[in-house]
Amino acid sequence: MHALFIGQTYIDVTMIADEMPSGDDKAVARDYAVSFGGNAVTAAFACARLRGRVELLATVADDWLGRMFSDMARRHGIPVHPRKVRRSSLSFVLPRDSRRAILRARDDDYLDPVPRLDLSQCAALHLDGHQADAAIHYAKDFRKRGLLTSLDGGAARDNTRDLLGLVDVAICAERFCQQLGLDPLGCLEFLKSRGCRIGGVTEGERGMLWYDEAGDIQRMPALPVPRELVIDTSGAGDVFHGAYMASYLERPDAPWREHFTFARAASAFKIQHLGNEAGLPSRAQVERVRALYET
Repeated sequence: MHALFIGQTYIDVTMIADEMPSGDDKAVARDYAVSFGGNAVTAAFACARLRGRVELLATVADDWLGRMFSDMARRHGIPVHPRKVRRSSLSFVLPRDSRRAILRARDDDYLDPVPRLDLSQCAALHLDGHQADAAIHYAKDFRKRGLLTSLDGGAARDNTRDLLGLVDVAICAERFCQQLGLDPLGCLEFLKSRGCRIGGVTEGERGMLWYDEAGDIQRMPALPVPRELVIDTSGAGDVFHGAYMASYLERPDAPWREHFTFARAASAFKIQHLGNEAGLPSRAQVERVRALYET
């Protein structure tokens, strides 16, 4: 089975620095990484690394950053359905402890209409809300065919309420809750009211508050990765989404607790590595993390 991922492409420049200069000051970073970025895009790369079969509908510009991204996708064996924009989107990511500051420049002025794709091989869809017209179009298509739809609710967007009515699995960030004026429990009730079969709110070091197939609310704690091993939490949520999609593609009838347990370990691997590409685990690396930290 394949999964289609739809999102906004970024090139991420991640730097480890002791301070951020201002004015005429200068500083030297201790380390850096350059990689693909974007929520659903990074999730697609994570899914592919975990042997999930992936197709990606993503923004691509005819510039040197766009060519860099296309080369990354080829090296990871990911077929890209490009949606043209004039300029590539860029992120500067500055991790520190368990937080990360991000400065973005984004071009979401799409030069093409929503492409009509042959998705006869696809059994699941993952969205992050970007490319709103494409997200709604394909969510309706997958829902009509009775196929799984998944949403990364990293932020509330203009199309969020409409999209949630077409989503089976919605895993949201605390920022999403705050934008809707809800606490995590209130957000779960909101997701239930929109018809989401599985819903959750990720809370960083506190793990995830979520409800299962029966609607029962429970907490999945984060794995106890020692603080001194945490390097870069940026992209950890995206890897989480990509990993549970890979687990679903392999075992679609398994309980969602098992998909999320697998994804939790993938996310724990990511936070120990700088940049998105270095933080993509293999299945063997996921199992090593589970052996180390699961009790």
